[in-house]
Amino acid sequence: MALRLFASALFVLAATFAPTASAARIDDQFSAWLSNDLWPEAKANGISQKTFDAAFAGVKPNLKLPDLVMPGEKPKTPKKQHQAEFGSPGSYFAEKTVKAVTAGGRSRAASNAKTLAAIETRYGVPGEIVLAVWGRESGFGAAKLPYDAFEVLGTKAFMATRKDMFRKEVLAALEIVQRGLVARNAMKSSWAGALGQPQFMPTSFLKHAVDFDGDGHPDIWNSTPDTLASIANYLVHYGWQKGRDWGFEVAVPQSVSCSLEGPDRGKPISQWASMGITRINGKAFPAHEAKAEGFLLMPAGRNGPAFIVTPNFYVLKEYNMSDLYALFIGHGADRIAYGDKPFSGSWGAVGGLYRSDIAALQRSLEGKGYDVGSADGLPGFKTRRSIGEWQAKSGVKPTCFPDAGLVKALK
Repeated sequence: MALRLFASALFVLAATFAPTASAARIDDQFSAWLSNDLWPEAKANGISQKTFDAAFAGVKPNLKLPDLVMPGEKPKTPKKQHQAEFGSPGSYFAEKTVKAVTAGGRSRAASNAKTLAAIETRYGVPGEIVLAVWGRESGFGAAKLPYDAFEVLGTKAFMATRKDMFRKEVLAALEIVQRGLVARNAMKSSWAGALGQPQFMPTSFLKHAVDFDGDGHPDIWNSTPDTLASIANYLVHYGWQKGRDWGFEVAVPQSVSCSLEGPDRGKPISQWASMGITRINGKAFPAHEAKAEGFLLMPAGRNGPAFIVTPNFYVLKEYNMSDLYALFIGHGADRIAYGDKPFSGSWGAVGGLYRSDIAALQRSLEGKGYDVGSADGLPGFKTRRSIGEWQAKSGVKPTCFPDAGLVKALK
């Protein structure tokens, strides 16, 4: 997830943790872990005793954070997560949510026009893309960051389900303070340890945060120029192609299989057009895009809007590993630039399944030799196209999306 884990969940703490051991005993174990385990590695990485002590002064494990494992216990898969109902992808694009980003983006496009123009000149990333990310991640900086980053990262490095990953992040946070990039008391984060308005994990801060306002240090908490330029720098690092769009909403005729979806099944956009795929707005694909590679994207299979996307779509996905997230950013950017026009295609009444049902369907398809990516209960593009391939082979009209009848048929 490009080391920015859970950024879009900043606004909701989805779970709480019920400890079974005494908090005092865990505090003692945490202190011992800091002294005997984390400190030696931090010291070897060039962190001073002064920096380390200041970082963890008064810090205790926060047992209310999600995804924790008690010392000495094995990780458990929460039943609620396993059984969570999977809704329609359309719910992700509620007009209230989209308009909060697009209206806020347009107002800030005007007030930050000079900065955005300078960023686009330097990085090649359009201002509306940067604005859409900013709005989605932190409500243009309005979202509160109430957590102490070292409390969150220390807790998770000590006792999270992915503590190895968080160990790298807490060491990176120590480096940030050691290098004087950010003051210790300014290290505020989300519940997942993501920093500042772009919601960078510490390792991403070290790689991508930039000083764009010229004050000598990158400040993604308080500086709008630094925040916007850092987002653009992040996207460039993952391969943003200057001059290319992110994608286009299209109409896909029934003669074109929905199972052709995916970033590994690209074709020149002119070839997609020759197959009968057309833009919803009736315009031709831009001439400079025609010979370039494009990819079919159908997030709800035949039950929702369809798109031909460019490699830039998958760069957006590096910010948060979700097709819907990347689509939200691209769609939001278009609406910031051209006005609030929703998708032309409508989202069907799909969903209502449990993740456990979809995971069972995925395992059934795996047993038949299909590559679903992962039996995680989430219908990604490999699952969607595997469904379409199985449906076509079975004489069923392909929809490329799970439903109750499909789950029953594949049991």
